[in-house]
Amino acid sequence: MADQTKALGSGGFQNVSNVSRETLDKLIIYGGLLEKWQKAINLVGKSTLKDLWRRHMLDSYQLLDLASKKSGSWIDLGSGAGFPALVVAICSEFDVHAIESDQRKCLFMSNVSRETSANLTLHRGRIEEISPFSADVISARALAPLDKLLDLAAPFAHKETEFLFLKGQDVDEELTKASKCWIMDVEKRCSLTSEDGHILKITGLRRRSSSREAENHE
Repeated sequence: MADQTKALGSGGFQNVSNVSRETLDKLIIYGGLLEKWQKAINLVGKSTLKDLWRRHMLDSYQLLDLASKKSGSWIDLGSGAGFPALVVAICSEFDVHAIESDQRKCLFMSNVSRETSANLTLHRGRIEEISPFSADVISARALAPLDKLLDLAAPFAHKETEFLFLKGQDVDEELTKASKCWIMDVEKRCSLTSEDGHILKITGLRRRSSSREAENHE
């Protein structure tokens, strides 16, 4: 885990991620726009801006190391200010789709996407109201408890879809609750950016067929 005693900075991020200078420059543009827009719109927690490159950039970027594929379609649910959607779009070959209901946050992401030439498609609306289309990877960050998150994500998945969810200290409790309704293969990793943070990589997702099956699981 990167040293958390001081802010990471763009150079520290590059050392950890090994992104190209061109990619870093685009992320610097993103960070500058975030700080500018934050003055008018509450895009992220104000206190997190002091350590933007760890709390948001690296927190998002680390998902790319867990995805089995290096290209394909990627859906980010509830993208907010674009984490991880825009970071993935800027730093990878994925065709990224961001779903967000807040119009102002969509305008912000659209502006960043235009300024950085990110491969991002925006879908404005509630996740439940978006016509489902499948993706190879589905991500979400600080959106909902796992059981609810899987309900939202499942319509966008195909048989081989990988789910990458950033989670906090209650991850085990959420997994226990979600397993009552879902069968899944789970890989749990410690976050690079938070001692209490975890990343769940879920594959083989399928809904339990009956309450009896859930009872047998317990």
